[in-house]
Amino acid sequence: MKALVYTGAESLAYRDAPDAIAGDGEVAIRVGAVGICGSDMHAYLGHDNRRPAPLILGHEAAGVITGGPRDGERVTVNPLVTCGVCPACESGRENLCPDRQIISMPPREGAFADIVTMPERNLVRVPDYVSLEKAALAEPSAVSWHGVRLGLGALHEADARRALVIGGGAIGVAAVLSLRAMGCDDVTVIEPNPTRRAYLSDNCGLDAAAETTEAYPLVIDAVGFAVTRANAS
Repeated sequence: MKALVYTGAESLAYRDAPDAIAGDGEVAIRVGAVGICGSDMHAYLGHDNRRPAPLILGHEAAGVITGGPRDGERVTVNPLVTCGVCPACESGRENLCPDRQIISMPPREGAFADIVTMPERNLVRVPDYVSLEKAALAEPSAVSWHGVRLGLGALHEADARRALVIGGGAIGVAAVLSLRAMGCDDVTVIEPNPTRRAYLSDNCGLDAAAETTEAYPLVIDAVGFAVTRANAS
């Protein structure tokens, strides 16, 4: 198969790679769309020791199952592979599984390739009316949805449903969409980059600003730097 392989800091090569072979309980997915996560960029820049070269990156993926009884089914993937039997998994806290793996980190190659293999339990069927490009956004959107759900759930009933989102990237925009879907329409996005800020305001209809001195009942940090965590608090 062909794959885009991370070969070293700021170096990628589109080349032949060993065919991805599905193991027990797994299926092969022909990748139709895959996103570029911030973690992929960290790896590409050589800032992630957990992703050593050579490695196939990419974990925000959707595609079509190839082979087996589900051949041809359109799916998106949960990139976190867990054991399913430990106390953490059985209690619904799979993120704490001691044997957890994620595609795009050894020993699992990622989805910047023709084929990626995943356990069947990690697949979510994609309805016909949803494009694979949109389906590939399910994983990063779920990050924002989960954070917003926890944040809104922690508000007191007397608190105004107003929120500040720090960062106007993919996670920040998904956080705004999640907030609106959960009934919080008064949302401001802080984005210092003027080009991105203008795009958010002019093309996405978002209330974007370079900074703010206002206090908000809920702050979503969609950047994750130490300084943004400090500002969020």
